[in-house]
Amino acid sequence: MSAVTKAIALPQGEEAVQEGLETYQITRKVGGTAQTRSQQHPGHCVLLAELVPHLSSTSSLRLPCQHQASGSGYLKPQNIDWQMSANRQAHSTDNYNSQELILRRGQPFSFSLTLNRVLRSGESLGFIASTGPSPSESAKTRAVFSLSSGTSGGSWYAQLVSQRENTLNISISSPANAPIGWYTLNLQVFTQGNNFTLKLGMLILLFNPWSQADSVFMNSQAERREYVLEDSGAIFVGSTNRISMIGWNFGQFEGDILNICLAILDSSLNFRRDPAHDVARRGDPKYVGRVLSAMVNSNDDNGVIAGNWSGSYTGGRDPRNWNGSVEILKEWKKSGFRPVRFGQCWVFAGTLNTVLRCFGIPARVITNFNSAHDTDRNLSVDVFYDPMGNPLDKGSDSVWNFHVWNEGWFVRNDLGPSYNGWQVLDATPQERSQGVFQCGPASVAAVREGDVNLDFDMPFIFAEVNADRITWIYDARRNTQKQNSSDTNTIGRYISTKAVGSYSRMDVTEKYKYPEGSSQERQVFDKAVGKLKPNRTFGPTSATEVERDEREPSISGVFKVNGILAVGKEVNLALTLKNLTRDMKTVTVNMTAWTIVYNGTLVHEVWKDSVTISLDPEEEVQHPVKITYAQYEKYLKADNMIRTTAVCRASDEAEVVVERDVILDNPTLTLKLMDQARMRKPVNVQMIFSNPLDEPVKNCVLMVEGSGLLLGSLKIDVPTLRPKEQSRVRFEIMPTRSGTKQLVADFSCDKFPAIKAMLSVDVAV
Repeated sequence: MSAVTKAIALPQGEEAVQEGLETYQITRKVGGTAQTRSQQHPGHCVLLAELVPHLSSTSSLRLPCQHQASGSGYLKPQNIDWQMSANRQAHSTDNYNSQELILRRGQPFSFSLTLNRVLRSGESLGFIASTGPSPSESAKTRAVFSLSSGTSGGSWYAQLVSQRENTLNISISSPANAPIGWYTLNLQVFTQGNNFTLKLGMLILLFNPWSQADSVFMNSQAERREYVLEDSGAIFVGSTNRISMIGWNFGQFEGDILNICLAILDSSLNFRRDPAHDVARRGDPKYVGRVLSAMVNSNDDNGVIAGNWSGSYTGGRDPRNWNGSVEILKEWKKSGFRPVRFGQCWVFAGTLNTVLRCFGIPARVITNFNSAHDTDRNLSVDVFYDPMGNPLDKGSDSVWNFHVWNEGWFVRNDLGPSYNGWQVLDATPQERSQGVFQCGPASVAAVREGDVNLDFDMPFIFAEVNADRITWIYDARRNTQKQNSSDTNTIGRYISTKAVGSYSRMDVTEKYKYPEGSSQERQVFDKAVGKLKPNRTFGPTSATEVERDEREPSISGVFKVNGILAVGKEVNLALTLKNLTRDMKTVTVNMTAWTIVYNGTLVHEVWKDSVTISLDPEEEVQHPVKITYAQYEKYLKADNMIRTTAVCRASDEAEVVVERDVILDNPTLTLKLMDQARMRKPVNVQMIFSNPLDEPVKNCVLMVEGSGLLLGSLKIDVPTLRPKEQSRVRFEIMPTRSGTKQLVADFSCDKFPAIKAMLSVDVAV
């Protein structure tokens, strides 16, 4: 049974507002002055129920009168029916696994209020809706409104829909720009001069992409289903020549996730500095998105996830082993809101996607291949090699094999209608913005047009997809560096997201920039350079001499793959060199291979070689490159990436740098559904994995999760597999929702740190 609130009988002209269980604030108007006092009233009272935040599924409560106040004619509520099921279905919030009344702003909700008698002449009801620690009408975090027969656009209003004797059917609507979050709804009773206020209950207000008046309105039903209601998805990873897909469990409707997402807002620096102002701004998706981009990483504010790109993950989890956001968010809460270790870009993006969709902001995950990290706003990234072919960790710029961020869909009233729609939000901590590791929102339309002067973080995001890649040869012995090449086409390739309604890849590169190499693309780039006026002289090193060689190279080169690329197998490549002239050429080639993390972080050199190759006029030759498993085994990280580089020089001509990143395939992990899946019926799933190595694999762990299929995540310890042995493991899931659901799995062991699989499960009623 809920707690009890007491409404007290007062002399005419006084009004009571409950402060505590037995204490009331009494207001009496004397002339034009309001006099206030606090008073305890353990005596004459009528018992009224207070609906606690966790409302019952029946959403109806009988309010018995156990003690009558003197004068049985006092008006008082007896029963409230929140019509929970109908309201949540109408507001598209019935998927949330919680007992709260979850509503979308700008849309009416209904409930019935039964009084102890009919309203008499001169009696009326009103309501107070408030949110945040210091609600005020001026900040639009508190609204006082009366029960009327009409509607009022743009503000809170309550309408009497119908009345049957002493039962009132009431509809309340919030403004389409109301701050999101927890609200308290109070009832005001005005009767016989004795006015009192009592708490009816709590509700949660969310953004409303179904409402045309909301700044997050999305017209397409299919897109709303994908970008708001879909609780699982896919994230694209890899490289330009080997794009792959991993499943991700967003799980925005799972139990307690909405409350955790609201706690993220309440943990932000903005809230801690000025709670009232922060809450008042939560009606703006632009503001909410920017706060979340800071809070999903932990760099400034003890946020959700700690990033780690070192290749060593002691004290936490390898970022590749996460299957989704639910476990991360629940671990953050369980730990007392301490950062979860560890994440990389797709982990930040997957988690931010969960929070955005949970709040009702349409959102999707975006992958940019060959993504530039330009730290000095000069719209170029400088990449360094030594004469022996070793990539150098010099300067602060870098090129990531891929980088993952988010897009949120909303209006940009601060910029104008041409910049509405998809907005870049990036929670990966890369560079500070206004003193904090946050990024966005940046209009995708503005990125395409080179409007780098607009808010927020436009130069950095523009560079990620448009920067020029400048290659330098740095000679430490001579303390010189030479610009080797400038590539205008490499950065920002195959910008990808999951397609609406399917697991195919949708390319959105044209949304970010005009076709590579087109006159429009270079005009936009020049426009951006003109706005920023960057210093584009040379890269940041301590070299005393900087050279440029303007001569065209006389040779060309490329690495080609021969055979399969798989962990445990020899890596077979061929360096193909071609003489572009009609003269003989003698080429000195210095080659190296390094294991790397996907963002370009060097892990360890695993192979090197130097050769001299003679080329006849216009001749093309292939030189084999072989890297054994024994050479790379100990240094390969979960990304399975090896970077091969060749610095080729013919006589006294400029060097030609040839580079290729190869990704080695993991063995296949198979998930197989053994029975027809039905709601609330256990169903068996089988995992199949074969050890391809000539040695045992140990410390094997299978992690599985899937919204609507499992409560939380499932961890299974798998016995050691002998060489070439196959393992079959059965486990049980219990579907709780019908429709097509996704099961995602991660298998890790000492030789294979992160093998991924996903399985679509059609759940019948």
